[in-house]
Amino acid sequence: MISNQILQSTIEGLKGITRAELAVIDVDGKVLASTFKETINYHEAAAGFTQSPADSQEISGYQFFKVYDELQIEYILVVQGTNEDSFTFGKLAAFQIQNLLIAYKERFDKDNFIKNLLLDNLLLVDIYTRSQKLRIEVEARRIVIIAETPSAKELNVLDSVRAQYKARTGDFITAVDEKGIIIVRELSANESYEEVDKAAHQIREVVSKLSGRSCHVSYGTIVGEIREISRSYKEAKMALDVGRIFFDERDVIAYSALGIGRLIYQLPIPLCKMFIKEIFDGRSPDEFDEETLMTINKFFENSLNVSETSRQLYIHRNTLVYRLDKLQKTTGLDLRVFEDAITFKIALMVVKYMRYMQEID
Repeated sequence: MISNQILQSTIEGLKGITRAELAVIDVDGKVLASTFKETINYHEAAAGFTQSPADSQEISGYQFFKVYDELQIEYILVVQGTNEDSFTFGKLAAFQIQNLLIAYKERFDKDNFIKNLLLDNLLLVDIYTRSQKLRIEVEARRIVIIAETPSAKELNVLDSVRAQYKARTGDFITAVDEKGIIIVRELSANESYEEVDKAAHQIREVVSKLSGRSCHVSYGTIVGEIREISRSYKEAKMALDVGRIFFDERDVIAYSALGIGRLIYQLPIPLCKMFIKEIFDGRSPDEFDEETLMTINKFFENSLNVSETSRQLYIHRNTLVYRLDKLQKTTGLDLRVFEDAITFKIALMVVKYMRYMQEID
């Protein structure tokens, strides 16, 4: 449960205090961490010690101590020396590793609980029962932030992010797959979405630096009860997907900022195809030339303002009017009319969504 790296760091720290040589082995005698310079074969000694009812034993100039996970032997601590000091150091070191094991087990239990909570795998009664058992506050303001990574497992980004935010004891940082890191962030009473957005940008910078690649971050809405965390997670997950389709220029996207893209994302593809066929009579906006598409996008950016659009495109106003008239003859939609402009805008977004779904299939 505890990584060998943590065990190694722990016994090196203990050696620095006690000056004793220590090793941690498993029940089969395999060395997990050691400060000994020479390689020692513990297989036979470990086999005999695990069968012994004693919790500590002196074997061939070494002190052996059992470290339990509940009633099961998890580790064996080996200390060089047979004098009273070696025994005392060994008892202290075994006690330290025992407590470390308990702490890591509790963190594992919490992590497992949060994962099941995010994925809606728990009954309502289990949520409150386990929250109480794990000493997790039920009524607290929280929000879910997702940081997309190339491969959280491969790059070991998850552990690094946990270490980066270890001071925030109320937060939970986990992952349910290799595509991203999930931060369940606890908020104080006066923290608003403005602070959440700043935190999301900071997380993006941290993850990008750790992974060496740019990443996208999304977040859901603030919830007040632990049972609502899964809703905030689903919102953040949708924001990540929708943002990738319609707001790919943004590194951080909020669920509340998805607008009509959120509705389009939930439409079935057959309905989208039917809509495009009705609007464009079998044609697709993809068939428009680059000049026409640039004109349309710039016209929308300028809130259907003909004068400002023509100025930004460096063309005469009459040239823009000509292009809009030509588009009207082709599609039957006049972008200078608000309702037609809305229809056209939605159609462009639907086509973008359909293209994205085709690419991921």
